[in-house]
Amino acid sequence: MLVTCRSAKEAERIARGLVAARLAACGNILRNPVRSIYRWKEKIESAREVLLVIKTSRRRFPELQAAIKRLHSYEVPEIIALPIAAGSRSYLSWLAKSVAPRKKR
Repeated sequence: MLVTCRSAKEAERIARGLVAARLAACGNILRNPVRSIYRWKEKIESAREVLLVIKTSRRRFPELQAAIKRLHSYEVPEIIALPIAAGSRSYLSWLAKSVAPRKKR
């Protein structure tokens, strides 16, 4: 998933929250700011943002999306899911285990 954030601090807070909740296996924070140019409320805007790349599974998307909306400062945060076309078996296994809900005892 791709999520742009207002700052590295916000991206880290979101990533930590998602990993702690087992909604994401990993969050990569690209600290070099990206320059975003976009239309917002009928005006062309521009902002420096930080890109957060989140690794998760398709089935965790609804919960992950809700958590991002709750944790994010933007009124309409970018939440874009990209499919995994292929990956190493060991990495994909780790990812699946990392986002599997904890079994209740």
